[in-house]
Amino acid sequence: MSRLWARFSGLFRSKSFIGVDQTGNKYFSRMEEIDGLVKEKRWVTFRREEDPTSIPVEWICWLNGQRKRAPTPDEMAQLEARRERVKLNVALLKKEEEEKKAREGTGRKIMTIGKVEGPDLTSFVRQFPPDSKGDKPEDGSEEVNESGVKEHEPEIVTVEPPEIKTTEPSGSGSSFRPGTWQPPS
Repeated sequence: MSRLWARFSGLFRSKSFIGVDQTGNKYFSRMEEIDGLVKEKRWVTFRREEDPTSIPVEWICWLNGQRKRAPTPDEMAQLEARRERVKLNVALLKKEEEEKKAREGTGRKIMTIGKVEGPDLTSFVRQFPPDSKGDKPEDGSEEVNESGVKEHEPEIVTVEPPEIKTTEPSGSGSSFRPGTWQPPS
């Protein structure tokens, strides 16, 4: 009940007016006791619509408690002048960059974005000897006997590797033989 009464009476307590920004938003604060601790509560009342984007960064920092003191009108004027100087400097830099590109533009090669051909790999392929593994281009000069096998090429026979015995069960359903695996002792 005492918490409810404290909140209710806090609504009628005096609030301290802190300041006004350029758009006319007003900022207030008051000290409240919350869970036995005295804390400062800060808020803003908007001049027109509730538009959070109309609040300057310095006032946002004060509202969030990142600043201990509220920004003064002199400080806000200095920061606004600095922002204007930065905008002018950026515009000058862009203009200088465009002029520089225009001067260098006649000798520069223009790059277009689009489909690009792949790299030329002929020099890479030349470094390997011609007898290396891989497919050889077929010549029509080799003779083929009745079985369809070329005479100069040996017949390729596939041999299954010997089964490796491990302590862990492994294999697929086709190679499973019951009773072959024994747990480690």
